[in-house]
Amino acid sequence: MRLNRYILTTLVKILIVILLAMGMFILGTMIGYGGIGGGMPLKVFYPGLWTHILEFIK
Repeated sequence: MRLNRYILTTLVKILIVILLAMGMFILGTMIGYGGIGGGMPLKVFYPGLWTHILEFIK
């Protein structure tokens, strides 16, 4: 019984860390593109922008 609770709390902690990392990535891209880059922050979610970035990297 104790082991199951330990596993469950560990999985919840891992899920929280993953969700926080995803949130910080989204916030960071919005700040980087909107604040530092001078564009509209919500434009970072357009697929055309990501294809342009990936083509630029290649």
